[in-house]
Amino acid sequence: MAATLQGKRVAFLATDGVEEVEYVQPRQAVEQAGATVELVSIKPGKITSFEHLDPSTTYEVDVSAADADPARYDALVLPGGVANPDFLRTDADAVRFVRSFFDAGKPVGVICHGPWTLIEADVVRGRRITSWPSLRTDLVNAGAEWVDEQVVTDNGLVSSRKPDDLPAFCAKIVEEFAEGRH
Repeated sequence: MAATLQGKRVAFLATDGVEEVEYVQPRQAVEQAGATVELVSIKPGKITSFEHLDPSTTYEVDVSAADADPARYDALVLPGGVANPDFLRTDADAVRFVRSFFDAGKPVGVICHGPWTLIEADVVRGRRITSWPSLRTDLVNAGAEWVDEQVVTDNGLVSSRKPDDLPAFCAKIVEEFAEGRH
């Protein structure tokens, strides 16, 4: 039987520069499993996704990180893209929002360059994680055990390397989010 996310609320934290496919496919996966999704960002209004280095689609932000109540959500997804997590990790409200999910033991999915924000939130120490290869040194220096695998799960934290990993990533976040707190 497929995992169900009926009645669960999932926050997607992203801003301008989010990688289009890393936002759209995981969002579709959790919505198809029954979750309600909200886009949380560092600014109100709209954000622009990218396809690699080219602007793609705009998305309406549901709530700013400054106004978002982490207690309203059951899980969090941090899509990648190079610019997106770089902007997020410099925003104190976004970092606080991310850290609160770990403090509460709620499941989190992160892909590609997304772990940059996890490093800033100081939540990777002692965890097994994967990412886009260029983040390896950053993650190791932050105390993580970096591995080059399609999808890695560590106590509710699901990580993947790149868009090619999305099918495995999407399936695993649905499974972990259905399990709930870890």
